[in-house]
Amino acid sequence: MELTKALKAVIRTIPDFPKPGIAFKDVTTVFQDPALARRCVDQILAEFPVSSFDVVGGIEARGLILGTLIAHDSERPFFPFRKPGKLPWKTLRESYRLEYGENALEMHVDAVGEGQRVLIVDDLLATGGTAAAATRLVRRAGAEMTGIAFLVELGYLDGRAPLLAEGLTAQQIRSLIIFGEGE
Repeated sequence: MELTKALKAVIRTIPDFPKPGIAFKDVTTVFQDPALARRCVDQILAEFPVSSFDVVGGIEARGLILGTLIAHDSERPFFPFRKPGKLPWKTLRESYRLEYGENALEMHVDAVGEGQRVLIVDDLLATGGTAAAATRLVRRAGAEMTGIAFLVELGYLDGRAPLLAEGLTAQQIRSLIIFGEGE
């Protein structure tokens, strides 16, 4: 079965979570199927070859899972992007808007070095605020963006626009599956 069909078959939609009107895409089911998770990692590494990045950053929460798998397979270092107050050492912080509120993202000040090439990984691209904040953090630390990989994209929310506004190209933004409105 092709990867898109396999993902559509297992990703759950949870209505009105975390608040009314939000149709939450639950990707935890992907990680319950080791063969499917392996296919996702392989596809992301096909789109972003190991030679194109030095470090993998995973966005809280499910992006930490996927990012760790990609870092392990590529034998590259991993660092987390976390919500405020979750990291134990000195951090850089960037605020952003998301589809149901506002938040901030942090990373350790020494997570990446000057000129390192970073691949960011997250489970879902919705409005693009979280990923754009992660991109700004990487650049503030002096590193370069290789790209951003997502399991799922909600195409109807135009989450690519903030990433393109941050200077990323369409080729640097990859999603394994794109859902249309009502899917």
